[in-house]
Amino acid sequence: MYQLLKQIIVTGIKTEVPPVADEALRVIAQRLEKAMLDTLGRALVIRQIDAGSCNGCELEIHALGNAYYNLEGLGIRFAASPRHADLLLVTGPVAKNMEVALKRAYDATPEPKLVVAVGECGCGGGIFGESYASCGRVANVIPVDVAVPGCPPTPLALMQGILTAIGGK
Repeated sequence: MYQLLKQIIVTGIKTEVPPVADEALRVIAQRLEKAMLDTLGRALVIRQIDAGSCNGCELEIHALGNAYYNLEGLGIRFAASPRHADLLLVTGPVAKNMEVALKRAYDATPEPKLVVAVGECGCGGGIFGESYASCGRVANVIPVDVAVPGCPPTPLALMQGILTAIGGK
């Protein structure tokens, strides 16, 4: 114990320099919050649906909840049921097995409903395209309001896509 305390005293406090504020993130977050309140008059609820993706887009969507992006702090939250959602965030090419489930989730979402297709696969089918096992892009199954390309798209691009979707209606 003595050795450890001695090492702490000799070494001193070693910390990293705090990061500089990201002005682009701050601007998008402010615009997102304003558009959400102007359009809906309340918090935005998102239902994320994996229609057959590789989970790359899901990792970036999960990053939206961390302390850096903090979507929850803006009043945006994720719901487990499409019945409570305002926006469907759909990732991946729509697998044939997910086609009916995606249509049901879309039908269960109350009006006004928004759909954001995420990633190269959700926007255009990606490397999978249309085949015996895949319906291809999300727009082949349900109407899409905004497409966020990228493989995977960055959290900032996802925030911009959500902003575009709620600002457009």
